[in-house]
Amino acid sequence: MGIDIKIDLNADLGESFGRWQLGDDPAMLELITSANVAAGFHAGDPSTLRRTCAEAVRRGVVIGAQVGYRDLAGFGRRFIDIAADDLTADVIYQVGALDAIAASVGGRVGYLKPHGALYNTIVDHEEQAAAVVDALLALPTPLPVLGLPGSAVLRIAADNGIRTVTEYFIDRNYTDDGRLVDRRRPDALIDDPDRAALRAVEAARDGRAESFCTHGDSPGAVRMARTVRTALVEAGVAIGPFVG
Repeated sequence: MGIDIKIDLNADLGESFGRWQLGDDPAMLELITSANVAAGFHAGDPSTLRRTCAEAVRRGVVIGAQVGYRDLAGFGRRFIDIAADDLTADVIYQVGALDAIAASVGGRVGYLKPHGALYNTIVDHEEQAAAVVDALLALPTPLPVLGLPGSAVLRIAADNGIRTVTEYFIDRNYTDDGRLVDRRRPDALIDDPDRAALRAVEAARDGRAESFCTHGDSPGAVRMARTVRTALVEAGVAIGPFVG
């Protein structure tokens, strides 16, 4: 029996920098419906971001701004104790830059997804979560924000009339309280595509989230995304973006 639900598939893309190539963005764009494109602070040089946005536009994939801490060396995976006003300005800067790049190839930024340490921090850190929401409110039109169910950022965004979109990671393990297992632990990542696909179908059946993420920089990322998408489609799940 099919599942009467639509799920968005997203992945982190545009994370190459200069001669350092990360992931297979064109292959991932054949499988996903929303692309979390790096905005330059944690990864992604301007030429990479422009190529990624152009390919997303060509394939009809929605572009999202993946904003993070200013931390190229740490790939945005290190917490930064940044002042709220500075974080708000940093988020506005990243969205504006990526939106201009997207516009140059006929696209636009359709939503926001925090990256790495920022994503995890604003699950519980009220001040930084509010700073991200303040950045969204400062935009001409606030963007929908993608985040962990039950997180502070989604709560504050919803309280301010911003659309919130819940996310489930099909290639990450969770703690008992619904947080992501720390990447430093050996059980943080799931690298078995069949296991990930089973989890995805179960999560869709349970209504766990509106968008499912698979990391574009993980080993075997394309195979995993293809296996997950196939399993969802065979289960009767409609695949489509949450942004029209």
